[in-house]
Amino acid sequence: MNQIAPLLSVSNILLDVEMGSKKRLFEYVGQLFGSELGVVPQVILDSLIAREKLGSTGLGQGIAIPHGRIKGLKSAMGVFVRLNPSIDFDAPDQLPVKLVFILFVPMQATDLHLQILGELAQLFSNKSLRDALMTSVDSDSVLNLIRNWQP
Repeated sequence: MNQIAPLLSVSNILLDVEMGSKKRLFEYVGQLFGSELGVVPQVILDSLIAREKLGSTGLGQGIAIPHGRIKGLKSAMGVFVRLNPSIDFDAPDQLPVKLVFILFVPMQATDLHLQILGELAQLFSNKSLRDALMTSVDSDSVLNLIRNWQP
């Protein structure tokens, strides 16, 4: 099994979300998942924005993997978002982003953090999987695609 599937549940997969900017997306995710993570939404927003200030987490080809370390978090958690319409993410290819995987990790989880980011980059480099994620009709389908993917 890959390391990404355990980070997701059907409730952490948001399809065809309309957001005007990445900051607005980060605020939205903070509001939705703050209580699940056990932190106030502002902590989530601050963590994601601080990482973006180091450089865009937009990978290109319509993909972004914003991530943040959260003090007091017990285990890693992910949120998959398919945006509609796409938004600017300052990606290296200048294309807007449609598929976003937001990763939250405990403050001390350096090795795990890097392993998951590496796997996410592999997952999103698979064109047929990206295409399937773009057209999946529901959250269950997205979760099954990610569960069945092997690095």
